[in-house]
Amino acid sequence: MAKITIQNLTKYFGEKLVLDNVSLSIEEHEVVCLIGASGSGKSTLLRCINDLVEFDKGIIELDGVSIHDDKFYKTNELYKRIGIVFQSYNLFAHMNVIKNITLAPRYVHNVPKAEAEAYAMELLNLFELDGYAKSYPEQLSGGQQQRVAIIRAMATRPDVLLLDEITAALDPELIGGVLSIVKDLRENGMTMVIVSHEMGFARDVADRVCFLDQGKIIESAPPENLFSNPENPRTRQFLQRIIEAGRM
Repeated sequence: MAKITIQNLTKYFGEKLVLDNVSLSIEEHEVVCLIGASGSGKSTLLRCINDLVEFDKGIIELDGVSIHDDKFYKTNELYKRIGIVFQSYNLFAHMNVIKNITLAPRYVHNVPKAEAEAYAMELLNLFELDGYAKSYPEQLSGGQQQRVAIIRAMATRPDVLLLDEITAALDPELIGGVLSIVKDLRENGMTMVIVSHEMGFARDVADRVCFLDQGKIIESAPPENLFSNPENPRTRQFLQRIIEAGRM
């Protein structure tokens, strides 16, 4: 059974069709990268997976159960099972690192304070940030803030991690450190769906790459196939522009 199953997903923003009858199956421990031009529907698809964006038609299932089945997945439970990290970090400026990380485990999922903080420190140590537990976001670099955002998403022990352009707001010299962490997560078996413009990263970390265009998945293949020998003309055109721009 697939970890995530998406069937005939359709989403409009007003009269604009953003996702057009999208179907996708993601296996446990699989890493799927979504690529495509801005406005192709990548981030909207990601947000639909954990119900941050309501969709107009279709079904999304986690472990064979609809994410809208309240018997299994109340909203808080769904957010515990599927973590998401945004490109803008979204850390609370008035809270230090340890409080940012433990906020959801403690107050949404009722994890005791000592247990939540112990696991947060374990994650901070793993990400080489254990010396920053009492620091505030403004005291951290962009790369450090992004790592804290990833840790915060992991603090609820999710089954699936969604990453939305997590390097887009970083200086080039900070990107490598964050991407290496994602590679480590992959090696540890985390199921991930990643939106990225970093084609080299997608090629290195993904089990499968999906190219979206105008709200549709035009092509889906292992990275060695999609990047070296794309079948769809629109995929070839997109990748050629990426190459010409020096981004691959």
